[in-house]
Amino acid sequence: MSMRFTTKARRGMVVLTAVAGLALGVAGCGGSGDDDPKPDRSASKGGGSDPSAQDGQADEPLVELKGQEGLLLRITSAERDAGGFVTVNGDLKNDGSEKVMVPAAARGDETEIIKHGRSLGGATLVDSKSKKRYYVLRDTEGRPLTTTDLGSLKPGETVPVFMQFPSPPTNTSEVTFQLPTFASGTIQISG
Repeated sequence: MSMRFTTKARRGMVVLTAVAGLALGVAGCGGSGDDDPKPDRSASKGGGSDPSAQDGQADEPLVELKGQEGLLLRITSAERDAGGFVTVNGDLKNDGSEKVMVPAAARGDETEIIKHGRSLGGATLVDSKSKKRYYVLRDTEGRPLTTTDLGSLKPGETVPVFMQFPSPPTNTSEVTFQLPTFASGTIQISG
């Protein structure tokens, strides 16, 4: 076998593995497809310390960003993984007294993202040191790797959210998080 064929075969296996991993991740995030009413997504009202979907995160957020009509985005973690991604986790809360829709502008204005419904696909990380902007990743069908199917939130309701980005260089630990209709804020990347 020639060196060129071996290199192409390895590259193909890496791409196939990455695509399979992303497909499994997206399939795991999908809904059940049934028409049952959605479970209550509001924060627990109990006094105990029940485990949450975001165990291991600090109680104190990295940053709180105010949006329109009383929306509040609390970013609780930004973790770099070995695969070259940064996952930002947080909570989106209706801090107002009226029911509010998550703004359509939060999904951004890219055609591929718009056709997949309301999401946080318009989020970006800005690395001012390297003068680069990182957009939310997409799967092979153009769906953003972020919380989707965001609708309205009742007063006081909180929804856990995530967004996944390509990782800035490892020597970059501080970036500016931006989401349309919300204030910007500086966050620290761990890992």
